[in-house]
Parts: sequence; C-alpha cells; structure tokens
Amino acid sequence: MLLEVIIFITLALIAAVSAILVVTRSNPVISALFLILNFGALAGIYLLLNAQFIAVAQVIVYAGAIMVLFLFVIMLLRPENEKKIFSSNPLIKTLAFVIGGVVFIQLIYLIFIVRPSESQSPEVAQSIQAGTVEKIGTLLFTEYILPFEAAGFLLLAATIGALVLAKKKFE
Repeated sequence: MLLEVIIFITLALIAAVSAILVVTRSNPVISALFLILNFGALAGIYLLLNAQFIAVAQVIVYAGAIMVLFLFVIMLLRPENEKKIFSSNPLIKTLAFVIGGVVFIQLIYLIFIVRPSESQSPEVAQSIQAGTVEKIGTLLFTEYILPFEAAGFLLLAATIGALVLAKKKFE
C-alpha cells in the first residue's frame, strides 16, 4: 500500500508540473512535449486504478497519434507570428488567474479535507474487473463481434476511399 501511494504521488506531481509547464511555455513545440509527458503520467495513474485498457489507449491514441497531429499542425501554422492574447486584453489574464485559483482551492479541499471510504464494495470490485484488457477483449470477440467487424470494414472502406481520392491519376 505504501509503494502504491508513493508511485501515485510521484505520478501526480509529474502530471501537475507538466500541466503547468504546458500552459506557461512560450514555445508551442516544447509545450506539446510537456503534454506528452502529462499523458504518460496520466497513463501511469490509470494503471494504479486498475484500468489497464484506458492506460494503453491513453498512450497509443493521445501520446502517439494525437500528439503527432498536434506537432504537425503547430509546425505548419508557425504560431510565433501570431499576436499574444494577453497583451491585447489584460482582463482575460486576470480572469484566467481567478479561475485557476478557484480550481486550485477546490483541489486542495478534495485532497486534504474530503476523506474517501476505505472499504471496497462488491460493485467496485466488479467494475475493476470490467476494465481489464482481457475482459474487454472477451466481450469484443464474443458478444460484440458483429459491430466490431462492421467498424473494421467501415475503416477499411474509408482508407480505400482516401487512397482513391488522394491518387492524382489512374495508371
């Protein structure tokens, strides 16, 4: 139990610090890299919560595919030429600090004042088992095989359509 708490605190600190660095960095590429670090820390927290599938999806989908897309968009838009939003309207900066302070006070309240219950009900134990990769895979390939295969064929058709539209001339 103690090791679990230490790992959670470490991952939570990494997630919190990297989230702050995402917002405060002026270079958008560095900001996107800190966002990848944040996604990794969140995946670790999901693993501590026994949500293995969500942790793997977090790494593959967000830290992998979405962040590559973000980096391409950032590099194509060249945001260094854009004007700063806070310099034109200081009221937005004040409002952002107020909202950030309110959220920080709520987090402090949740962390230090609210105490969760220590007992685990049977429903909670069942929900932990429902999030495993084995259980999700078993459901996908038994009960939900038809929708799973239909989604696969739709993705295949969309890929073939994109290839046909992207091709300039037929040989």
